Amino acid sequence: MHCPSHLSTVIILTRDTVTEPTHTEPLAPPVDLLAIAAHRDDVELLVGGTMARTAAQGYRTGILDLTAGERGTDGSAHLRGEEADAAAKVLGVTARRNAGLPDAGLENTYETRRLVASFIRAFRPRVIILPYVTGRHPDHRIASQLAYDASFLAGLAKLDAPGEPHRPHKLLYALTYREDPVKPSFVVDITDYIETKMQAVHCYASQFDGKTWGGEVYPGGDRPLYDQVRMHAARYGSLIRTAYGEPFHVVETMQVDDVVALPVRSI
Repeated sequence: MHCPSHLSTVIILTRDTVTEPTHTEPLAPPVDLLAIAAHRDDVELLVGGTMARTAAQGYRTGILDLTAGERGTDGSAHLRGEEADAAAKVLGVTARRNAGLPDAGLENTYETRRLVASFIRAFRPRVIILPYVTGRHPDHRIASQLAYDASFLAGLAKLDAPGEPHRPHKLLYALTYREDPVKPSFVVDITDYIETKMQAVHCYASQFDGKTWGGEVYPGGDRPLYDQVRMHAARYGSLIRTAYGEPFHVVETMQVDDVVALPVRSI
């Protein structure tokens, strides 16, 4: 797989830079869909196909990584930043930002909620993708609740944070790799974008090359980790009778306007 060789700078913003934004350098441009995750590579693994498909449909997409991955066993924060930038280009992402919060030390506090709310106000997404609410890695669990809470606070007119109030219309929870019995609310068909997803995942050579396991995402086995990514996408694609898919959960009930046109055969 080939990753872009010309990498633009990944911007890492801390609490201090968030409290003093400039008019010439906004935190982020507006997007339609924003994916928020704890670590660089989380978005690619969980919803890379959906991000690529959404960009191809003409929507503006964004990624907010909460940490730089500085405590990862392999690679370095700088290298992972370059890999993340390359992967974002593969997926057609409009903008990728990093909140600069501590890897393996995420906390859901007023200050971190305020920080993430500032990014949400800048991105102004209609839809946000969050990690699922449970997970083996503490950062994943905390990232989910932190992103949810920040999404709510971002809409408060009197919140002491940069930017104009904004609250997303829809929150989607990524379900890829869940082993608990959570039935997806829906699955996105990524058949036409599986190779794009795989190319983006391959950008993280420091994390995945030569690996056959990776924490809660890949519990182990003899197959190369890249093969496991494809197998997971095939599993969820089978649920909607397509080659590859990515699953999502929503808390609220989904609306259907045309029951006659519903896809996926029942019998």
